[in-house]
Amino acid sequence: MSIFANKTLMITGGTGSFGNAVLNRFLDTDIQEIRIFSRDEKKQDDMRHEFQAKMPEAAGKIKFFIGDVRDLASVKNAMHGVDYIFHAAALKQVPSCEFFPMEAVKTNVFGTDNVLTAAIDAGVKAVICLSTDKAAYPVHAMGTSKAMMEKVIVAKSRTVSPEKTKICCTRYGNVMCSRGSVIPLWIDQIKAGNPITITEPNMTRFIMSLEEAVDLVLFAFRNGISGDILVQKAPACTIETLAKAVTGLFAAGHEIKVIGIRHGEKMYETLLTNEECAHAIDLGNFYRVPCDKRDLNYDKYFKDGDTQRNVLTEFNSNNTELLNVEQVQQKLLSLRYIREELEAMKNK
Repeated sequence: MSIFANKTLMITGGTGSFGNAVLNRFLDTDIQEIRIFSRDEKKQDDMRHEFQAKMPEAAGKIKFFIGDVRDLASVKNAMHGVDYIFHAAALKQVPSCEFFPMEAVKTNVFGTDNVLTAAIDAGVKAVICLSTDKAAYPVHAMGTSKAMMEKVIVAKSRTVSPEKTKICCTRYGNVMCSRGSVIPLWIDQIKAGNPITITEPNMTRFIMSLEEAVDLVLFAFRNGISGDILVQKAPACTIETLAKAVTGLFAAGHEIKVIGIRHGEKMYETLLTNEECAHAIDLGNFYRVPCDKRDLNYDKYFKDGDTQRNVLTEFNSNNTELLNVEQVQQKLLSLRYIREELEAMKNK
């Protein structure tokens, strides 16, 4: 019997790609109920019909709540009887957040604070919040709002006993074929007979599948300590390598067009900053960055300064394992979406 047996899990932003992946992983378990909390009634209705058709025996576990994390009252209305929360609701499109930064702040910062406030009030056992590599050394509005979100998470974890409510953060790189992933766009461009567009060939990005990303969520629920930021040891590749891998699978030799860097993009992404690496703990497939438990009375900690530093330095998409075209293609072929698209093209 798992820790989720006969429990209720709430997923904020549950109609998104990540929320969907978490939902699919949990539906086959002994969990009692999964609550999908989001503001998009059309996506909720589509999801309801999808699961009634493909998994009728499990569809009864899914309950839908319309609300917005920006509105504390609507969050509280959905939280009665909840044991666990996966908080995935976010504004995460980099160019959109760049033009509307206050909207990113309202959802990513204030929305997260609302979810955590409601969770503590309701006595939720554990909350796992979804962050991004763009929160480490942020240079754009989306990353900056997510960095502030992480600060809210860690600060909030200090205000409540972990025995009452455990609060952790999981930080990810690019998740292949998730909402916002460039891969579905490239496939659409290939189908339309247009060149696929890339920003900068030498730009590197972490890559992982949705299933691999969900592994970190489960690890955080089971092993995270309140205040932790947890990171998966993900490989990376250049954008050019990813483009060649996609065209190699769908249309060998297809034209690749370089369009230049967009608003707020970086040449590489960071999952652990140099400062975080100083006290990060290696957990095999993951890194754990523990919360600094000191309060503002620094004088009493002065004698406890640590002259020993972790040998690990910044963990980024340039210094992790860089995959070649064949290795990226193997990762792509592990995705159901890619296999279905290839099959559909073959049968045309």
